[in-house]
Amino acid sequence: RAIDLGLDRMRRVLARLGDPQRGLPPIIHVAGTNGKGSVIAFLRAILEATGRRVHVYTSPHLVDFRERIRLAGRLVEPEPLIAALDAVSAAGGRDGLTFFEATTAAAFLLFARTPADVLLLEVGLGGRLDATNVIADPRLCIITPIARDHETFLGGTLSEIAREKAGILKPGTTAVVGPQPEEAAAVIRRQAARLSVPLRLAGEDFTWGEESAAPAGGDDGGPGRWWFRGRTRRLLLPRPAALPGAHQLANAALALAAVEALPELEVPPQAMEAGIRWARWPGRLQRLDRSPLTRLLPPGSVLWVDGGHNEAAARAVAAVFARQDRPVELVLGMLANRPIAPFLGAFRRVARSVYGVPVPGHQAHSPAMIATAASRQGLAGLMAADVAGALTQIAARSGGRPVCVLVTGSLYLVGEVLAAAGYSPA
Repeated sequence: RAIDLGLDRMRRVLARLGDPQRGLPPIIHVAGTNGKGSVIAFLRAILEATGRRVHVYTSPHLVDFRERIRLAGRLVEPEPLIAALDAVSAAGGRDGLTFFEATTAAAFLLFARTPADVLLLEVGLGGRLDATNVIADPRLCIITPIARDHETFLGGTLSEIAREKAGILKPGTTAVVGPQPEEAAAVIRRQAARLSVPLRLAGEDFTWGEESAAPAGGDDGGPGRWWFRGRTRRLLLPRPAALPGAHQLANAALALAAVEALPELEVPPQAMEAGIRWARWPGRLQRLDRSPLTRLLPPGSVLWVDGGHNEAAARAVAAVFARQDRPVELVLGMLANRPIAPFLGAFRRVARSVYGVPVPGHQAHSPAMIATAASRQGLAGLMAADVAGALTQIAARSGGRPVCVLVTGSLYLVGEVLAAAGYSPA
């Protein structure tokens, strides 16, 4: 079944399976519009640096369906995954679970059967009626930055969307909240007050900054470092090696604030530093070197991919590429339910050209629609049959001069590019 938000089907099927969601390790439940996966990647790296066994549930996958489920740090093996999905199918009866519900139920079975110290659980869509929200008592809730996205399902205003995201809050837990528009923050505060959920808020309970913006009385850490200040910790940290951009420092700070909110974990500063430095989250501002696609470009060119697909994500990524010393070329594919114009607006002063491409296997805006939208933004709008075709055109139009290319607009498109580049999850 397609998207159909609600918890009743999940509860009935899980009951037939013995309610595995009641036998999970301590849960950190993560909702929000942008940055959920990156925050989980930082948390996983930090916790694993302490030697802990970490279950992880994320979506969507890029290349391999098994990316969605990590058991004690390792990708789920095919055999137990198939067995769990078969068990869910047998228990489903006439309830007709959606794809995400069935995957979540199978993940709960696997997580309950495999020992671990913590489960990092990402919401699929919204929060209040998301399949992951059948859990009763998360140890910690995290809400990453909220923006307009999935309005058909979550509502057309930030208040409505925030109400859905804040639906993961439950009595007896604590919530760590990333930077929010005031409209969304007000909703989260009201929901937390109603449930007596303590909040740790970005900008109030924890802050962070880059190099020369160190807090008064502190060393800025020198080039390549940034600072975090929470309720009890003050840290100088390396920049993430594989997750560039100011928005990733905000995600890293949110992960650190989450760790600080769980004092029983007793995470030492060395583990925090190692986790921040070495966290990986493929498809998010990822540079592709020495791939077949990269070789289509002139020498000295760089090829990046990022799965951002809404205006807020576009602005965060555009801020990184505004500092490029090479012309920036955009290769854009977007699903049909995503508005093109707001996304492209973020790149008006950053990109030189936009190449519209299809998103294989999905209902997407046509390359012609993307090219037209780009032209309306004052950008050169072009079309290509696929990413390789776009890169070939870029090379021909560049006159042999190096360029910076960003493939973006859809995680599904990024998955296709990573598969072509030989990416294999580990």
